[in-house]
Amino acid sequence: MDDRITTLLAKQDIYELSCNYMRGLDRLDEALLVSVFFPDAWCDYGFTEGSPAEFAHYAITALTSHASNQHMIGNVLIDVAGDEAFGEVYFNAYHKVMGESGFEDVIIAGRYLDRYEKRESIWKLAYRSERVDWSRTQPTSDSYFDLAPDCLRGARQDDFVYNQENRQRPDH
Repeated sequence: MDDRITTLLAKQDIYELSCNYMRGLDRLDEALLVSVFFPDAWCDYGFTEGSPAEFAHYAITALTSHASNQHMIGNVLIDVAGDEAFGEVYFNAYHKVMGESGFEDVIIAGRYLDRYEKRESIWKLAYRSERVDWSRTQPTSDSYFDLAPDCLRGARQDDFVYNQENRQRPDH
């Protein structure tokens, strides 16, 4: 296969790791979060470091008390070198948390600095470190929900994303 196609497929596989990582955080899916790492990978976030299982448990425990979260991916730069790759993944992480005077929006933006490996034809994270570039905390303003009280809202583990049959018209 052409080297450019091989590299492109590797980058797509690696990008999907970050998508599943974010989904695992937002849906509080500890097993999904762990699945993007090799078991012997290392996670270094400054405030916590350790194995993927240790990190996932820490993250899910911390996020469970939040009213909602949304982790978004921005620029994704991946340098593939054979069965190893290095990445810089920009993120914005929104957290709706209870503060002293009511709900607050906490937004954290930064980058993941990653090393990926391909083992037995599968790409996974071998190392992930988080660098925070900025953050902001402000009182929540959910006026949209006042204007559209019947909107379909997202959920955690009972979110429609886990059942593809939910992605059909009701008459099918």
